[in-house]
Amino acid sequence: MKSPSFSMPLFLLLLFSFSWATFARTHDSFLQCLSLHSDINARLIYTQNSSSYSSVLELSVRNARFSTPTTPRPLVIVTPSNVSHIQATINCSREHDMQIRIRSGGHDYEGLSYVSKVPFVIIDLINMRSIDVDTENSTAWIQAGATIGELYYRIAEKSETLAFPAGVCPTVGVGGHFSGGGYGMMMRKFGLAADQIIDAHLVDVHGRILDRNSMGEDLFWAIRGGGGASFGVIVAWKVKLVSVPSTVTVFIANRTLEENATKLVHKWQSVAEKIHEDLYIRVFLRAVNSSQEGNRTIQASFTSLFLGRIDQLIPLMQESFPELGLVKEDCIEMSWIQSILYFAGIPQSESLDVLLNRTDTASFFKGKSDYVTEPIPEIALEGLWQWFYEDLEIVWFEILFSPYGGIMNEIPESETPFPHRSGNLFNIHYVVVWGEEDASTAQKNINFMRRLYKYMEPYVSKSPRAAYMNYRDLDLGSNNKGNYTSYRQASRWGLKYFKNNFNRLIRVKKMVDPQNFFRHEQSIPSLL
Repeated sequence: MKSPSFSMPLFLLLLFSFSWATFARTHDSFLQCLSLHSDINARLIYTQNSSSYSSVLELSVRNARFSTPTTPRPLVIVTPSNVSHIQATINCSREHDMQIRIRSGGHDYEGLSYVSKVPFVIIDLINMRSIDVDTENSTAWIQAGATIGELYYRIAEKSETLAFPAGVCPTVGVGGHFSGGGYGMMMRKFGLAADQIIDAHLVDVHGRILDRNSMGEDLFWAIRGGGGASFGVIVAWKVKLVSVPSTVTVFIANRTLEENATKLVHKWQSVAEKIHEDLYIRVFLRAVNSSQEGNRTIQASFTSLFLGRIDQLIPLMQESFPELGLVKEDCIEMSWIQSILYFAGIPQSESLDVLLNRTDTASFFKGKSDYVTEPIPEIALEGLWQWFYEDLEIVWFEILFSPYGGIMNEIPESETPFPHRSGNLFNIHYVVVWGEEDASTAQKNINFMRRLYKYMEPYVSKSPRAAYMNYRDLDLGSNNKGNYTSYRQASRWGLKYFKNNFNRLIRVKKMVDPQNFFRHEQSIPSLL
């Protein structure tokens, strides 16, 4: 018999009423649980009814793709000011079957630190960002909510010759950056941020506060490059600081296709990985206006940090990379902390206080990554240039080549979960940025990136085609929405990020979080 025409709308109305009632009960019960189990001040909790809810949520959103009217929003945002607040949030979330997302700087490329498709709570560590620099022992304790800009600033307050090897974007939070590896302009000299970690404080699924000794070496190994959010909430890191000269040298040498950029980039591939470890030269590739009116061309920007003076750099470049034609006038001497501003694109006239600024503009973007083990042929580079001429109505499209070698060749693949060591010439980062919110524009640009990624397949690493976890990419695969994901499904993305270390990460996960409470689309699964 045909159903009455009103039955479906009535069913949906009842379903909506049931869902909303369930939502309200869960929300209220969770808040009651928090008040019962901790001394957390109500001003540190933001519900969807709070007047500041939206501003707190948006403050650390860096990818505007995940800040639209259709983006799922957290039931509650908790901004803990001490560890007991984190413990209570974990315990109450478990009790009320709510997922947790953990956010420090909000730079997660796929929004996994502040978006979920199931009811969830954000633990935003913005109030936990103290930094204690010990110059006598060349160490620092850094709370996970601090940014790397804040860390650099606090080091420079205490010393002109101590530094830390991490990324170039000052607003990135140390919580995610360190736990995914964290590379920067001193990688070839000192390795990754994760390579300098000597202790950590973590709140586990049972609400226990663990340090290196109490968590054990397996878990301590896992969080130094395997992604901390799969295993608990990282509260703080203890790191070794590194020694740098009081004066370093920087340069940016721009060369267009008309200035032999293709051959220079090709040559760079066999130079940058083998050159002296004190010298780091990365290459930014982008389209620019040509000297010929109305035309566009490709520009390669050779961007470098040298841990020494100009009079040491010039002979080194003349010996190792004379084709670039670097001269003294191209170079600038400055302190290490000034180089942080330089590579972040901040004018040298700015006060160092700018590094304490946590705000950053959200943009619509898609990023991907690759590793290169054999030089890309010139003909393939010429094919790559054509992608810069596509009419995408974009704000920005850029490809970055970052060299390996140096100490990275000496650290075994299994030393930390980050496996991309010896055998890699360089990492590739692809990013496209657009200005429109509509779905068709987003899909057009995402499809462009996928086609470019396919074009590059013959020229990059294979079996697996490796990727960098901190350039998160859900195109590589994702976990099931529910609690269980098969090894076969998870290995699609897991082997690309971690290679053979993925299997050990799964064993650690099974040991410390067997019920898979800490999970997201690309968290380490706890296999049955």
